[in-house]
Amino acid sequence: MKAAFLSDVMTFELREVPLPECPEDGVILSVRACGICGSDLRRWREGPQTTSPSLIPGHEIAGEVVAVGRSVTDFKVGDRLAVAPDVHCGKCYYCEHGLYNLCDHLRLIGITPGYDGGFAEYMVLTQEILRNGVVHRMPPELDFPQAALAEPASSVLAAHAHAGTTLGDTVLVMGAGPIGCLHIIVAKARGARVLVSEPHAGRRQRAEIFDPDGIIDPSHQDVVAWVREMTAGRGADVVICANPIAETQAQAVEAVRKRGRVVFFGGLPKECPNTVLNANLIHYGEIQVMGAFSYHPTFHQQALEAISRGIIPWKELITHVFPLESINEAFRVAASGDALKVIITFDSGVIR
Repeated sequence: MKAAFLSDVMTFELREVPLPECPEDGVILSVRACGICGSDLRRWREGPQTTSPSLIPGHEIAGEVVAVGRSVTDFKVGDRLAVAPDVHCGKCYYCEHGLYNLCDHLRLIGITPGYDGGFAEYMVLTQEILRNGVVHRMPPELDFPQAALAEPASSVLAAHAHAGTTLGDTVLVMGAGPIGCLHIIVAKARGARVLVSEPHAGRRQRAEIFDPDGIIDPSHQDVVAWVREMTAGRGADVVICANPIAETQAQAVEAVRKRGRVVFFGGLPKECPNTVLNANLIHYGEIQVMGAFSYHPTFHQQALEAISRGIIPWKELITHVFPLESINEAFRVAASGDALKVIITFDSGVIR
């Protein structure tokens, strides 16, 4: 089978590798679609990890079961599955409290060494993944690229559930890439008015498709002043930092209202993870600053339903589709800022 490996900085190499063997307690998935995530782009720019040079990346996965182990009773050949990366231990403090995304021993498909991902024609879903991972059957009306979109949508749904976004709120989304646009969609679906800050002209244009109530270029306008003007001087009820830029986190605390909520959705670069916030605004304004990482598996099921019902408009979000053979071009397009969701697709379906 063909599989893609990150062989150098911003370079994938396509290799022929042996077909995986089906474990007695697992299944073989014919990967039919796998999305390119922002974290994939970060690792692509950094180059291969010396600790896992043979890891197959890719974690926004949809495919079809083509082989089933003898002891597996919950799945059968032909099942169409959407798969997300998280695999929790089920035993630590956080797992015991249902906070699986915060598991002390969390493993991530396509990221953690030993957990090959979806940039390959086939992959193994072990018993561990089937039991403690995020695996759901696709709604019958969805095709594979649409189901792959459920993974990033899950984290956005979870973030707004935790932030309590609701009817009457004004939400500021900082960043209008694929994740930022998902935040626009979900915030509006929950009844909020949505304002957007995005410096890239192409992304501002694409974000307009999702009908935000206002959008500005922060490189030429004062974001904080604009938000306060749009909210009778109060500030936004919720601010989502949907990018990896520390300066926007500082701006978020300035732009949110008293008792408002600031959500750090995008992680900062590992080599520069610190930010500076106005602690007096947080203290005297009783502002909540919260992180948002991954999600409970139920949000993945919700995302599949939201896509199937048209609440999340996949046609506007998936802007580019490439075959595995064009993965290097796919990553260049995804990194350009001129695309939203970029999906790798496969024609495989029968093990050969």
